[in-house]
Amino acid sequence: MFMNFNITQPDRAIKDMLLRKINQKTKPIGALGLLESIALQVGLVQQTLSPRLINPTILVFAGDHGIANAGVSPYPQAVTAQMVYNFLQGGAAINVFARQNNMRLRVVDAGVNHDFVTHPDLTHAKIGYGTANFLKQTAMTMAQCEQALSAGAALVREEVASGTNVFVFGEMGIGNTSSASCLMRVLCDLSIEQCVGRGTGMDDVGLAQKQAILSEALHFHQLDANKPMQVLATFGGFEIAMMAGAMLGAAEQGAILLVDGFIATTALLFAYKLQPDILAYAVFTHCSGEAGHRKLLECLNVKPLLDMGLRLGEGTGAVLAYPLVLAAVNFLNEMASFESAGVSEAKLKTESTGE
Repeated sequence: MFMNFNITQPDRAIKDMLLRKINQKTKPIGALGLLESIALQVGLVQQTLSPRLINPTILVFAGDHGIANAGVSPYPQAVTAQMVYNFLQGGAAINVFARQNNMRLRVVDAGVNHDFVTHPDLTHAKIGYGTANFLKQTAMTMAQCEQALSAGAALVREEVASGTNVFVFGEMGIGNTSSASCLMRVLCDLSIEQCVGRGTGMDDVGLAQKQAILSEALHFHQLDANKPMQVLATFGGFEIAMMAGAMLGAAEQGAILLVDGFIATTALLFAYKLQPDILAYAVFTHCSGEAGHRKLLECLNVKPLLDMGLRLGEGTGAVLAYPLVLAAVNFLNEMASFESAGVSEAKLKTESTGE
């Protein structure tokens, strides 16, 4: 059964106290840049002057796409399942970065065209064996779309109940940049050329073919941004829909969302179209090297933490940015204030500006 989400802006009553605490640290006002903005954001979400990041969990949603067999990717669809096994064996980039940051990784089979055996790190939540080819029909039925959203929300509710209050959202699915490009094209009302990139390493000929195929699909369905559920069901992937549901559920539970690259941001874009206040809970961790992501961030009017040319997905950029989010929380909790350190606030400010 589809869940109706109810996300509200965090209470702003604590904002002035948080700003006062941030500004009283032994530094010039604003000297820690975006870290100060993140400290304020996390404090507002958690409604405390002493926020904490507890049991950070990575959710990697995997799903196959019917459009992958239409010539939009140089990789065969079978790579999705192969990469899921790589995640479970601990050999992927996301595994390396997760171990480095002591973060738990949970892989979710949202709709891979393969039957997996039981594994402690794998969650079986398959909606179907990949979506349909949206060149010819909708990628999923509305019932499947609602099921995926509800399943994603249920997953994060389990994690929150176990004590997690910060999530990284990642994905794996051959063909999912095509799905995300079409979602972005409709929901942001941009040209297809602004939205479509090379995905998993296409050459110029492949890119032109990909743009032509997706343009054909967009023309066939003739959708607009006023019906986001219909847009998601038409062009989305099971992993994108389930990730969007998880994002909505996490925000509803008051958790922090660490949003990864192009695909994850597209899932957040859909969630934003349903519940605009979700942005208060989302930290955009990096700007992907995938064409379209920068425009997508501009469409949402948000600023990413990192810009390193990453375009791997899996949640890798979000995990790499996690230490910065942790640093923001730690400076708020541990850095001395002018008063506690016995430092003259006015003198420090004057010296820092060279006056």
